[in-house]
Amino acid sequence: MESTFRLTILMPCLNEAETLEICIRKAKFFLSENQIEGEVLVADNGSRDGSQKIAEAVGARVVDVAQKGYGSALMGGIAAAQEEFIIMGDADDSYDFTNLTAFVTALQQGADLVMGNRFQGGIMPGAMPFLHRYLGNPVLSGIARVFFKSRIGDFHCGLRGFRKQAILSLNLQTTGMEFASEMVVKASMRGLNVTEVPTVLRPDGRTRPPHLRTWSDGWRHLKFLLLYSPKWLFFYPGIALTVLGALISLLLLPGPFHIGGITLDINTLMYAALLTIIGAQSVLFSIFTYVFGVNAGLLPRDQATDKLLNRVGLEKGIAAAAGMVLLGFASSISAVVYWSENSFGNIDPVFSMRLVIPGAVLFTLGFEVLFASFFVSILNIKLK
Repeated sequence: MESTFRLTILMPCLNEAETLEICIRKAKFFLSENQIEGEVLVADNGSRDGSQKIAEAVGARVVDVAQKGYGSALMGGIAAAQEEFIIMGDADDSYDFTNLTAFVTALQQGADLVMGNRFQGGIMPGAMPFLHRYLGNPVLSGIARVFFKSRIGDFHCGLRGFRKQAILSLNLQTTGMEFASEMVVKASMRGLNVTEVPTVLRPDGRTRPPHLRTWSDGWRHLKFLLLYSPKWLFFYPGIALTVLGALISLLLLPGPFHIGGITLDINTLMYAALLTIIGAQSVLFSIFTYVFGVNAGLLPRDQATDKLLNRVGLEKGIAAAAGMVLLGFASSISAVVYWSENSFGNIDPVFSMRLVIPGAVLFTLGFEVLFASFFVSILNIKLK
């Protein structure tokens, strides 16, 4: 190892008295064997089993983190780390702190974030619950790869290395287990150099149950992925609903449509109109989320989206809204004319609704676009 390379080995800790000492000893052994200057740092999150004294007795530095949560403990530890390079790992003896060479090598070669991949390195029998191994981790990691165009195969590995300033620049916010996803997602979105190395996962050495809660923590990870991807949460579903609703509407406006023995008519047309409105609302929500996220520093800028929003602007949005409202008004006038031709009495709803429904949809979309145009302009106001 390069003599100038200095390293903090960081362990988040909450009541890890059973395994903390062996983890610290392994970490110190790695530093000594590879002649790396550095420290072993324990970020304690309020342990009541004497973990702090155990850590100090075997030569680790302890920093107390009052705010509860896995993410809080790690952020407190990262902020307190004395070295620029950090390798973090759970203090349950499931990762081998004597074998961190691959992480160090990747960091020395310029990586900003080095992820361990347990599926490449090997998962020992009993080390990972069945649902986590074959459902939770693969599904959530797969969703994250699609949403954020990442190549990382194991988004939730607890053993990872990084440059301190690179991670601090991400302004990580989550306090719980979803912190693991936030780090990789934001690093990928900001264009940091992210790589991964094979890592072996062994059964942890504790007799108590792990802190991880399968369903609640899984949902927190999924929720985070959705909230940080407005395109997948709002835009793509909205486009799909809008196109589907519009196509069905165009199919049914001339008259009933027959499929085998089934007839689709104005009832289906009404639901198609509803799909169109919901889809358009979803697309507008994706725009709101993007503008707010970018201005708040939560999401990176997308040149194509910025170019589209700048090209449309408030004035063109108002013009488009006015056009929709006028078309809706014209359709509604046609319905009134038809009603007057029948002396404002009983009329054929099958025919009249083909005039009323498009008018109502255009009115609704027109006012939605009008309000959205003003709202986006408000979101873009620069505050001093």
